[in-house]
Amino acid sequence: MNIQEYFGRISYNKPHKDADLQTLTAIFQHHIQTIPFENLSMHCGEAIELDLQATYNKIVRKKRGGWCLEINNLLFWALQELGFDVCILGAHSYDPAEKGYTAQINHILLKVVMEGDSYIVDAGFGGAYQAWQPLLLVSGKDQPQGPGVFRFMEDSGTWYFEKVKRKHYIPEQRDIDIPDTPGNIRKIYRFTLEPRHIDDFQELNAYLQVSPDNILRKKSICTLQTSSGLLALVGWTLTEMKYSYKEDTDLLNITTLTDEEVEKTLKDKFNIVLENKLVPVNVRALF
Repeated sequence: MNIQEYFGRISYNKPHKDADLQTLTAIFQHHIQTIPFENLSMHCGEAIELDLQATYNKIVRKKRGGWCLEINNLLFWALQELGFDVCILGAHSYDPAEKGYTAQINHILLKVVMEGDSYIVDAGFGGAYQAWQPLLLVSGKDQPQGPGVFRFMEDSGTWYFEKVKRKHYIPEQRDIDIPDTPGNIRKIYRFTLEPRHIDDFQELNAYLQVSPDNILRKKSICTLQTSSGLLALVGWTLTEMKYSYKEDTDLLNITTLTDEEVEKTLKDKFNIVLENKLVPVNVRALF
């Protein structure tokens, strides 16, 4: 494992002498714009190993993506190599269908401390709730970014992460299933600041690959942040989202693909070439 090889994978060639916010932000943005959030392995017969060497080989050398356990673990390693004060945290994601947070921890994120300030760095949530910059860990402060306005709320040591929602404009589209939650705020996840180790998530990694009720089993997902928005391939549905198309509104172009077009789209838009045959699945539209 070599940090320069990782930099080549994320197309990062800027100076990185100091473990400062500017360097952290630059690496983070390159990471999320080149490494897709994807769960395609479980939909083409590949086991997902929660091992840093296996993750490195998959994402850096085979130019794949991964889910949060892989993507954030790789980023954790890279930031440690660069001298950042970084630790792993665990989160309970919000399930709109159940109108509550999951009972068990099912997501990992990173906390980075610089000059007395803590930042949350999470490259592994994917979709429209993926932050584009490190977020200052402070309660009640609106933090506007390209994808929208994010904020944390703290209550008795538990932190809640949420995003202010924007409208969607879909030109010449009808009857598109866009699940939503009422109100102006989209809850994302809750977490505490208890440090974790990647081995704490081995059971979760195994469970997510076999649980039939888990959304990652119900949908083949590949999402990638772009300079202006988001690309998302869920099953056979490709969504190209442009943030802030107009005030408080994001533009969505939605296309339904054939099996052959799915494979071509993965290569052309996500730079992913799978070794095994993908079986797309989408029990219900994601967007």
